[in-house]
This record gives sequence, C-alpha cells and structure tokens, in this order.
Amino acid sequence: MIETDLKEVRKTLGEISDLNSSLALLSWDQQTYMPPKGAVIRGRQQATLSALAHQKFVSEEFGEQMQRLHDRKNELSTDDRSLVEVSLYDYDRAVCLPEEFVEELTIAQSAGFEAWVAARKENDFTSFLPHLEKLIDLARRKADYHGYEGTPYNALLEDFEPGMTAEQLDRIFGELALRQSKLVERIAASPVQPDTSWLQREWPKQPQFDFARLVLQDIGFDYERGRQDLAPHPFTTSLSAQDVRLTTRISSEEPFSCLTGSIHEGGHGLYEQGFAEHDVRTPLANCSSLGIHESQSRTWENIIGRSLPFWQHYTPQFKQYMGEAASGISVEQIFRAINRVSPSLIRVEADECTYNLHIILRYEIERALLEGRISAREIPEAWNARMKELLGIDVPDDASGSLQDIHWSMGMFGYFPTYALGNLYAAQMFEQVEKELPGLWSEIEAGQFTGLLNWLRKNVHLHGRRKLAHQIIEDSTGSPPASGPYLQYLESKYGSLYAL
Repeated sequence: MIETDLKEVRKTLGEISDLNSSLALLSWDQQTYMPPKGAVIRGRQQATLSALAHQKFVSEEFGEQMQRLHDRKNELSTDDRSLVEVSLYDYDRAVCLPEEFVEELTIAQSAGFEAWVAARKENDFTSFLPHLEKLIDLARRKADYHGYEGTPYNALLEDFEPGMTAEQLDRIFGELALRQSKLVERIAASPVQPDTSWLQREWPKQPQFDFARLVLQDIGFDYERGRQDLAPHPFTTSLSAQDVRLTTRISSEEPFSCLTGSIHEGGHGLYEQGFAEHDVRTPLANCSSLGIHESQSRTWENIIGRSLPFWQHYTPQFKQYMGEAASGISVEQIFRAINRVSPSLIRVEADECTYNLHIILRYEIERALLEGRISAREIPEAWNARMKELLGIDVPDDASGSLQDIHWSMGMFGYFPTYALGNLYAAQMFEQVEKELPGLWSEIEAGQFTGLLNWLRKNVHLHGRRKLAHQIIEDSTGSPPASGPYLQYLESKYGSLYAL
C-alpha cells in the first residue's frame, strides 16, 4: 500500500506541477508579449487552470493518500519523507480555500494586473482603485479561510515566509529603520560625495541589454535553460529548472538600471536552475521561502555586482559595449556611482542604504489595509506622507508613488517583507562565504564566479523546500538569522566610500 500511495501522490503532484507551470507561462506571456485585448480571455484561461490544479490538490482521495504516507513516514526514504511533509503542509493550507474562491481570486488578479498597467501608464490611481479594493477584500477573506493569531497579516505572510510573523517583523524593521536612517543621515552630511555628473548622457539601449546578457552568462545563468525579455516591471518566472524566464527594463538615462535589474533577476534564475533534477515536478523543487529567494538576487546584484573587484573586471567590457557614451570613465567613477546613496522614489532603483526603508513603508501600509486601519482610497496620501518621513522625499505623482509596484495588482499581500529579509540573509551567508572561500574576491576580479555559485548550490539551491529559511541560515552559517551582519556590511562598505 505504501508504494502504491507514494506512486499515486507523485503522479498527482506532477500533474499539478504541469498545470502550475502552464499558469506561469500564461502569466509570463501576459506581462511580456500578450496583446492588450487578450486580457479578459486570459483571465478565464488562468482561472480554469487554477481551478483544475486546486481540485486535484484538495481532493479527498489525495489527502487520504498523503495522510497514510505521513502516518508511516518512518518507513520512507529521507527524500520521500520530506516530499510528504511539504505536500501535506501545502494541502492543509489549500484545503481551506473553496474552489470558487480560488477561481474568483485568479480572475481578479488577472484583471488587476491589466488595470495596474494602464493606471500606471496614465498616472491614474482612481481607475485602479476598484480592482485594488477587490483584491484587498479577497486577501482578507483568504486570511479568514486560513485562520490566524494576532493579525490577518500573519496568515498571508505564511505563504511567502513560513514561520515568520508580523510581530517579529516589527522588531526587525524597528532596528533596521533606526540604524539605516542614521547611516543615510551621516552619508548625506559627508563632504565626500561621488561625482555622478558623467551619468547625464544618452545611453544606448541595446548595448545595455547585450552587456547584461554577457554578465549573466559569466555568473552562470544557462541560456540553454532560460531566456531574458523586457517587461514593465522586472520579474523571474520558472516553468521548471530547465525553463527559467528573466525580464528586465532599459532606460537611456540610466546606464546601470538594466544591468543591476538583470543581475538581480539572474540571481533568482540561478536559484531556480539549481534545484535538484530528481525533485522535478514536485513541491521540493521550489524555494524555502521568498526571503531566501531574495537573498540569492541580493547576493549577486549588490554584494557582487556593486563591488570594486567586479568592476575592476567589467569596466573594459562596459566601455566597449557603451562606446562613445562611456569614454573617459574610470573604474573608480563607476564603483562610486553605482554605490551612490541618494533617497529616491523608485524601490527597484533604490540604493542599498535606503532600500529597506521602501520595504518598511509598503509593509506598514499593506498591514494597515488588511487590519482595516486605512482604506484603499487613502493609500496615496499615506504613501506620500510616509515617504516624506522615512526618506525626506516629496512624491510628485502616483505613477512614481503608490502605483509603481506590481505586487498589489496581483493580490500579493504579505510579499514585500521578504525583500528586506533577503538582504539580511544574503549578508549573513556571504559573511560565511568569505570565511570558507578566502580567495573569492581575487576570483571575482578575474571574472570567475564558479566558487561562489557552487557554495550557493550546495548550501541553498539543492535543498529546495527541505529546510525552512532559518534552518538554511543556521546550517550554513552556524547562527540563527540576525540583522547584525547586514548592518555591519552596510556600515563598513559605505563608511569607507563616504569616509565616515
């Protein structure tokens, strides 16, 4: 019986994986190439596939098969035991959601995305408001279906960062906001500031994309198992470890936006390409948490991609690709410019020292929305006021304010904190990497990234969902997750750059 149950469970999980991969492909197409008038039918297509996947997953027979396997888990191999435990956890959460709710949510997410794209383009928050109100209502209902302690935010946070709570986030974000705000103040007061006047040039677009592709290939992204395209908001979609889709965007006014965005998504892509082959079409071929996922993108984008050794290697190539626009630029100029600290409106273009402040703002607002302390209509006002308090910036319009992010348009409430957690996890793991790979920075300067990628494969990627985030951090570093290494990283790096 145990072998029969295991065979049937794997078969069902594979079919569900296929449906979810098809959903991911439809979503990727919607955000890249789909004609605008395809939105309505696309929403129905996605809803149909979501309902089918949900039906399969929450069927009584499937649940009974997994429970029987769980009752005899000591007779299973380590991998099969992990598969059953992870699948049963997902089953218990999914079975709480009625099929009609899943269908309603999927349709609302598809319509919300299309409405957001148009609203952002036209700087028209009012046109997006009805969709946002619907998605907030659905998020509250989802929290109620799951059940929660304390705040409904905890029920949604669990989808993205299992084991984390809003109460823990309050403590973490309180420390980060205080120390990072003080660091930004010290940097602003420093007489040592980077010369960025040379950035005010017209930067050719296609060479930016081509240079980014070169870097992604060098760090290990396999273009035989992936591709890169353009989208309004950079993202990564994985259909499997053999088909990972990256997107980026390009600005003729900012020479590093395409590169840093590409390296960031490339970090996500390397994680997705690094799952074990024998985990394919099972829940184990997935991230431990989105905080861990974000730690991979932050490691590559910031710790590596904004480092001096990286630019000592890539400045000649950058100048070659950019041509006349990059004439007369030195390694030091690029290094200081790409690490410039300046409070800005746009989260995805924020520097390391101010980035978490953007996340804290979004966390505060979406938690207040779910708890009913503010309404969706009040978001722009709350957003603008908090931007002024945290970053000292006046928001000129909603397109560069509360409409800039894609997440709420897709009903992803509880997601934003994982970005800040990813920064913390990245710094803590990289501190250990430097201990274990003493020649790492010399390798980076030589354009060699295999040592770092192999460490991440071994300690993070290959585990998939076998471990929770805190277990990955503890097992790889010897210490539980903490904010200290990240704050020390920031203060050391930027203390040197700005002579603090």
